[in-house]
Amino acid sequence: MRRGARPAGVAAALAFAVAFAAAGTADEATSPQPVEYERLLKLLAARRHGHVTFTEVQRLAILDRPLESSGELLYDAPDRLEKRTLNPRAETLVLEHGVLTAHRGHRTYLMPLRDYPQVAPFIESIRATLAGDREALERLFRVGFEGSLAHWSLLLVPTDARLAGAVREIRIEGERDAIRSVDIRHGDGDRSLLRIGPEVSP
Repeated sequence: MRRGARPAGVAAALAFAVAFAAAGTADEATSPQPVEYERLLKLLAARRHGHVTFTEVQRLAILDRPLESSGELLYDAPDRLEKRTLNPRAETLVLEHGVLTAHRGHRTYLMPLRDYPQVAPFIESIRATLAGDREALERLFRVGFEGSLAHWSLLLVPTDARLAGAVREIRIEGERDAIRSVDIRHGDGDRSLLRIGPEVSP
């Protein structure tokens, strides 16, 4: 996989975590946030496991039609996420300890995130939100919070100019400790919308 390219399925891997390539420091981050923002992060941090369904639509300038997929997402705090795409074709992506592993058919691909710093904002936006990790969020993004615990929205804008060239903004919406959607707008005009459904019964 050549560097500088957006790896296939990485927009889909937005549900994954831990980017170790830091862009800026916590001191650079944002102005004081409302009390509800603090409460939200504590609520998210208290959740240790999740298993939900998802649907995703990617709109790419090079394609006439959007790409649609669906499957399941699994999360184990603080940094393991698994995305099982069931349709239109089976694929499993696992992020753990900073390494993204992709299983497609009989092939397996490994992608240490430290080798792909351009992927950092996609990945860390979800992991840090799921983990209620304020330091990580504000290291990579200017964070805007709107709403209440009943229905909230986070607008994440990369603080580093190089990363901002890859992703313009990420909007994450949810209800209490459940993320409902992740809307990513790329610097080149492409867009990815991930909608997260209800919990999957054990």
